[in-house]
Amino acid sequence: MGAALPLGEPAPADGLLPPQAAVGAADRAFGVYVHVPFCRVRCGYCDFNTYTSDELRGARQADYASQAIDEIRMSRRVLEASEVVARPAETVFFGGGTPTLLPAHDLVAMLGAIRDEIGLADGAEVTTEANPDSVGPRELDELAAGGFTRVSFGMQSAVPHVLTALDRTHDPERVPQVVAWARDSGLDVSLDLIYGTPGESLDDWRRSLEHAIAQQPDHLSAYALIVEEGTKLARQIRRGELAEPSDDLEADMYELADELLAAGGYDWYEVSNWARGARHRSRHNLGYWRGDDWWGVGPGAHSHVGGVRWWNAKHPSAYAERLASGVSPAVGREVLDAATRETERVLLATRIHEGLEIASLQAGGRQAVAGLIADGLVDAKAALSGVLTLTRRGRLLADAVVRRLLDGEPVG
Repeated sequence: MGAALPLGEPAPADGLLPPQAAVGAADRAFGVYVHVPFCRVRCGYCDFNTYTSDELRGARQADYASQAIDEIRMSRRVLEASEVVARPAETVFFGGGTPTLLPAHDLVAMLGAIRDEIGLADGAEVTTEANPDSVGPRELDELAAGGFTRVSFGMQSAVPHVLTALDRTHDPERVPQVVAWARDSGLDVSLDLIYGTPGESLDDWRRSLEHAIAQQPDHLSAYALIVEEGTKLARQIRRGELAEPSDDLEADMYELADELLAAGGYDWYEVSNWARGARHRSRHNLGYWRGDDWWGVGPGAHSHVGGVRWWNAKHPSAYAERLASGVSPAVGREVLDAATRETERVLLATRIHEGLEIASLQAGGRQAVAGLIADGLVDAKAALSGVLTLTRRGRLLADAVVRRLLDGEPVG
């Protein structure tokens, strides 16, 4: 039912933010994330804060939209009272869980509340995640008519035995169908893939990539499988029922993905994300990597405004109880100090293709750049123009590159 919430100080019952949150807010973009914590079944690898029907303990999916709308209304009051300058949302992202387990009119109603309370910028990007078996043409038409611009389908793989190992329930042959329906509705399409599943070969991964590219989505994400403690997958690996993912094979899979996607007309813009041209990049996710502000709505959702990070009660019933009593759903927060904010800035900016201004690094980081170029981890041409951009090999070792930039650790 999701990883534990981070440690931090208790959040105030009224949700008010410290003065730091307001500093420079006018210069930062604002987005909204809506967490819909419901799933039909729990996938064996999943460690997200999600709940199947028998885990809800009195909470009801049918009540969720009105609860989320209550938090959206509260968000406007909190930001105003905290003297954070009002900005319309440039992006909205409904994630989960499976947002499309809710009726489309519920998703549209929540988006309408965001429009009414916070505002939507002209040309705002509005995305929902969906499983291929959780939507049909009618629902996609309703979402598009209600203001959604983009749908991200959790394809994960085109190979049946890989989907079985992941406990995914959809038929891979449904993917072309739902992509076509989304296109007919006027929605941009993203496909999410996972590689490194136990039993998945390089040829299996090639098959999934080729199947995904054949659908000509606007955007593709490819994430290496992470075995999270407490999941069914971790228990199966511990018992020897499944083999642990191989780091070397996952590196080969990443390189294959980058090669095939580049050949298919997709440019990488973040370590795990590719798009068919700059206008199809996920602006919402770029907001995270650029350190912009966002309000996270829903159980366990995280928010960030001006170096203040907070998180909501995890369980849907606890979340609902707090809202019903007029108390902020936030249960904890942390106010990031200057050193932590700088570490996060370097960590996040290094992951994106637009890169990091070398002049903005501390002296030790600037001195490390020449060695990173020599090791083939940083693009030499970009560095000459003053920007640190990772090579393909650098993307595979991104965390190690960041350590070198921050404190001079050697890259293995």
